[in-house]
Amino acid sequence: MQEITLYADRGNAEAIGDMLMEAGASSYTTQDADADTPSESPLFGEPGLEPKVQAWNRSLLTVLADDGFDWKTSLAVIEKALGIEKLEVKSVEAVPDVDWVRITQAQFQPIQASRRLWIVPSWSEPPSPDALNMKLDPGVAFGTGSHPTTHLCIQWLDENLKKGETVLDYGCGTGILAIAAAMFGAGSVEGCDIDPLAVEASRFNAENNGVTGNFCLPDGIPAGKPYDIVIANILCNPLISLSPTLCGHVAEGGQLVLSGILDDQVDRIIEAFRKADPAITLSRWRSEEGWNVLSARRAASL
Repeated sequence: MQEITLYADRGNAEAIGDMLMEAGASSYTTQDADADTPSESPLFGEPGLEPKVQAWNRSLLTVLADDGFDWKTSLAVIEKALGIEKLEVKSVEAVPDVDWVRITQAQFQPIQASRRLWIVPSWSEPPSPDALNMKLDPGVAFGTGSHPTTHLCIQWLDENLKKGETVLDYGCGTGILAIAAAMFGAGSVEGCDIDPLAVEASRFNAENNGVTGNFCLPDGIPAGKPYDIVIANILCNPLISLSPTLCGHVAEGGQLVLSGILDDQVDRIIEAFRKADPAITLSRWRSEEGWNVLSARRAASL
């Protein structure tokens, strides 16, 4: 195999990669050519902070191809087709043939997410057969159990959820928190996400783990429907935007659990939710690697 690395401007990166694939390359990846420099440009941001253009100013394309692939001729054809004077090739290197599936699987091993629960990819044996073992593979939606925010939320559920309680997982991703809640003994679990692929992933993962749950887009959850536990592992700005909605789903005496919050965002979240609903006073429950879980119990009405 050979690895060809070249530069492409904002308007041509995807077209160049696709044309190289059509010419016989095995794969290509793109990254910001200006990463870790003052010229680095983000592709995404939190809601309200999105960049105006979701493209890097300069991309670095890394192309894998068989040894016989004539990349020079291919680039000459692409230059002519796209009207590019000259593509800048950074390097051409020989790379050994490797088992990418095995390498990828090695990056995702069983994770002990809480005292009782392990997250186990399908290609691994459960390290503790007597534990609660959730079968979960990396996929299109967020949530493999490897991030501190996910650990913290699962730990909260493990230590605080009472058998039979109802749970809403808002921003469910892969459904990992709703499924964990069901495995810990929740009476019913529901999850919602703005991404239809996440909803499908949650349904698949729930079925794969023998869990019954309702997963839908946010408009599938009736406004104000109460739950004993509302949990949301998202990010600071979306949490603030959703504060009235999330508070509105917490039953009297129920609990709200929030994560995806960095140390310097804690006070903003607490204040935003206090304004949204004075009956819910959040406080820090636990933190890990700069990420925090906040929780509160809705005060009973007088």
